[in-house]
Amino acid sequence: MNLKRLTRGPALWIVLAVMILWVGASSFMGETIERIDTSDGLALLEGGTVEQAKIVDGEQRVDLTLTEDFEDKGTNVQFFYVEPQGERVVEAIAAADPEGGYNSEVPRTSWLVSMLTLLLPFIIIIGLFWFLMSRMQGGGSRVMQFGKSKAKLVSKETPQVTFDDVAGVEEAVEELHEIKDFLADPAKFQAVGAKIPKGVLLYGQPGTGKTLLARAVAGEAGVPFYSISGSDFVEMFVGVGASRVRDLFTQAKENAPAIIFIDEIDAVGRHRGAGMGGGHDEREQTLNQMLVEMDGFDVNANVILIAATNRPDILDPALLRPGRFDRQVAVDAPDLRGRTKILEVHSKGKPMAPDVDLHAVAKRTPGFTGADLANVLNEAALMTARTGLQIVGNHELDEAIDRVVAGPQKRTRLMNDKEKKITAYHEGGHALVAAALRYTDPVTKVTILPRGRALGYTMVMPAEDKYSTTRNELLDQLAYAMGGRVAEEIVFHDPTTGASNDIEKATAVARKMVTQFGMSEKIGAIKLGQDSGEVFMGRDMGHGRDYSEQVASVVDTEVRRLIDFAHDEAWEILNHYRHVLDELVLELLERETLNQAELAEVFGAVVKRDPRTVWLSSESRGVSDQPPVQTARERATSNGEPVIPQDEAAAAKEEHPALPIGEVPPDSPVNRARWDDVDPAGDQDPR
Repeated sequence: MNLKRLTRGPALWIVLAVMILWVGASSFMGETIERIDTSDGLALLEGGTVEQAKIVDGEQRVDLTLTEDFEDKGTNVQFFYVEPQGERVVEAIAAADPEGGYNSEVPRTSWLVSMLTLLLPFIIIIGLFWFLMSRMQGGGSRVMQFGKSKAKLVSKETPQVTFDDVAGVEEAVEELHEIKDFLADPAKFQAVGAKIPKGVLLYGQPGTGKTLLARAVAGEAGVPFYSISGSDFVEMFVGVGASRVRDLFTQAKENAPAIIFIDEIDAVGRHRGAGMGGGHDEREQTLNQMLVEMDGFDVNANVILIAATNRPDILDPALLRPGRFDRQVAVDAPDLRGRTKILEVHSKGKPMAPDVDLHAVAKRTPGFTGADLANVLNEAALMTARTGLQIVGNHELDEAIDRVVAGPQKRTRLMNDKEKKITAYHEGGHALVAAALRYTDPVTKVTILPRGRALGYTMVMPAEDKYSTTRNELLDQLAYAMGGRVAEEIVFHDPTTGASNDIEKATAVARKMVTQFGMSEKIGAIKLGQDSGEVFMGRDMGHGRDYSEQVASVVDTEVRRLIDFAHDEAWEILNHYRHVLDELVLELLERETLNQAELAEVFGAVVKRDPRTVWLSSESRGVSDQPPVQTARERATSNGEPVIPQDEAAAAKEEHPALPIGEVPPDSPVNRARWDDVDPAGDQDPR
């Protein structure tokens, strides 16, 4: 194979050309003459053994023909001299008076040698350019064929994917089934005046199966299927992209009925005029040619274009209009039923334990795409093989879900007892607040084992698929996010940096509630700010904040009030159920991981908080001028001035005294002896 490739490439011809030039030049160089020292040459002239002599002017060389061999160098020798020796050499030759005579010669280069010497550099440069261009275009067989399409034709030898291998996207499968019927029997649709769709755009988040759908169409259609990526059109040479588009559509029309699939079409289909200068660059020229080809299809050409993208919002409007992409099919993340089917598809060929319930696994993976679910089963199978087992069980599936959600477990990251307690209280605060709130999803797992970049995590999963979120649910999410930070404040009086990500997420949710969701009466149902698009694109660089500094100050105030209210609510819950929090922490320190059933036992005494007229402010909630119940924290921070009397503050401190780190309150039913095992040193609050 390598020999065949070598003979077909330009390297062999370059080597042959150089060899021919070398042989040709050598043939005109004449007979080879041995070179001797200048002193030996003068001695030969003075010794009378020279039969003939020739002085070559310009080269300062003397060629001698001898009557006998000289030191086994033959009878033809030559020597060179420097310019000051010229007179002496001429006198020596004249004195020797060779029998054959002597003469002088001015050398003249052969016209063929001159031509070869002049052309050789150009031949070498052209050969190197030929070789480099052939490597850039994928082989010597494609030299200088820049404008040819790089699309791959799916052959019968390609592993076939059918619609049976696709699950969770039934609507998209139905749309593409119809495309297959169009190609199989176009007369049936043309008889009633229906036109075959020219293009189908598949869009959705990464991993939902857009490319898999296109491969299934290729396996089902039974027609030529050309597959190409959007980035394959654009090269370093101007006009190559447009030429490849023309060549691709020409091939497809010659082999109609056919299907063209362009993956990641946003690489060439971006909005025109969005560059830094808004100019007509190579990508736009490629897009223009694609628009012309799609609009120039013959109605009966039986060529359909299928494209996939993750970002339909940045595509050019001319590309999306009817007549080009007639159908736009959304490929969303699957629902519970779809996730179950996807798990069934990917579990084929994997030995699953009899007690494995794929429906239960699907319930634990809301929001997962098809690629995520395939990764879960693959990770479970890898773990099974790594541990020497033969069957994939529930433990492997549980660990695989955790790996996909939070990353691999950090077994080498060892925490001391104090850090474990802080982590346990932090995660326990999240879990307890979530369990006590009415509008939060069930807590399914709590762990203090380091995984990924987290020292521990609390998993809250919805019981069913949800497609919208209410205001109360968002408020409960804020309180749940602040639960870990509040637990650290209550128990240790010294919060750590572990809540930074919680604060970041809570602030983002609160700001969206104020600026996007219209959940603040001070701001009203107004969308503030523009969605950040392509930062480096010319059409978006002029868009900034579209509201005044005064409104921005109000937004900041409302966001702060939302976060403070969530903090207060978490504070009330954790103080009210402090004994439950301590018991939960004891269980976490002993078991390190608690599942949903084990958490239900700990949270048996926790009652969901009744729906209250929770307040944010008289303007934002629109309920009353004052909150129905003011907490101690709220009274202490009203209008930014502390208003709690000193005696009342002291009474509150006596009601909830600062306990040593990890110590159980006196009224807690938890066995204190269990704490002695965990904390024999009895670390005290450093404050």
